[in-house]
Amino acid sequence: MSFRAQELYKKLVRKVGKDVPAEVMESIKRQLPNKKIVMGRAKRGIFAGRHIQFGNKISEDGGNKSRRTWKPNVQEKRLFSYIHDRHIRIKVTTHALRCIDKAGGIDEYLLKTPYHKMDTELGIMWKAKMEKLYEEFSKMEVGFFAPEEESKIAKGFEEYGNAKRAARREFRRALASQRRIDDGIASDDNAKAGAEEDAPRS
Repeated sequence: MSFRAQELYKKLVRKVGKDVPAEVMESIKRQLPNKKIVMGRAKRGIFAGRHIQFGNKISEDGGNKSRRTWKPNVQEKRLFSYIHDRHIRIKVTTHALRCIDKAGGIDEYLLKTPYHKMDTELGIMWKAKMEKLYEEFSKMEVGFFAPEEESKIAKGFEEYGNAKRAARREFRRALASQRRIDDGIASDDNAKAGAEEDAPRS
C-alpha cells in the first residue's frame, strides 16, 4: 500500500469511518488507488482518470523540440444530487461529465465507479459518504399512503398552489393601482405648479 493510499485511508476513517462496518472499510482499503503521484488539481474535483500530460513541441522549420504540457479540460459545474436533495458545485473534466451523464447522475456515477478507478481524493470521499447514506436509508422504515389519501394530498397541494397564485395576482393588481394613483397625484401636483407659474402676477 503506497503512502498516498495510506493517507487517503486515514482521511476516510476520520470523515466517514465511524459508523461504517469494519469489513466494508477493509474492502475499501484493498481497493484504494496504489499510485504514488497524482495531479494536485485532481484532488479537488472529479477528473475520471484525466491528468496532466507531458510531451514535446516540435517546430516546423528545424524540427526543434521543446517540452510542453497538456492540461485536462476542467469545468466548474452544478450537479444535482438526489440523495442530498441539493445542487453540488464541483470541478469536473469534460470526460467525467460524459461519464456522469452516461451513468444517470452524480449519485449513480459515484456508486458504480470502483474505488481504484476513482483516482481522486474528493471522489473517494464522496463515494464513501454515498455508500454510508444508502446504508442508513436501507435501515429506515418507509410508509406508503393509500391511493385515496394520495389523491387527497395531491388535491390539497393543488388548492394551495391555486390560492398562492391568486393571492400573488391580487397583490400585483393592488400594487399597480397604487402606482397609478401615485402617478395621478404627482401629475396633478405638477399641473397645479405649472398653472401657478403661468398665472399673471399682480
